[in-house]
Amino acid sequence: MESNCDYTKAVFDHFQNPRNMGEIEDADGVGTVGNPSCGDVLKVMLKVDGDKIEDVKFQTFGCAAAIASSSMMTTLVKGKSLGEAKKVTNKDVAAALGQLPPIKVHCSNLAADALQ
Repeated sequence: MESNCDYTKAVFDHFQNPRNMGEIEDADGVGTVGNPSCGDVLKVMLKVDGDKIEDVKFQTFGCAAAIASSSMMTTLVKGKSLGEAKKVTNKDVAAALGQLPPIKVHCSNLAADALQ
């Protein structure tokens, strides 16, 4: 069971009020990744205009850290160029959330991997 003490306010905020959750039916790009060890699955969809990410949505089946990481990743890349978005790493996602417990760092990997 996950302990509430291990999560930052940012993690709780992005878990309880996820940003950009949903689906883009006519997405220009879609990435899906999963982690067999914990069962988390993330799908990210992008709408691109030229070189700019106009919209980004995600659907995540997973724990609080996976949902929060997915949400944070979308806020980091929305409005950015594809080149800028490609530079977003799992460490960027975890740092923006104020870090994750060591056992949950793989969740930020999912978000960054799906984006790639």
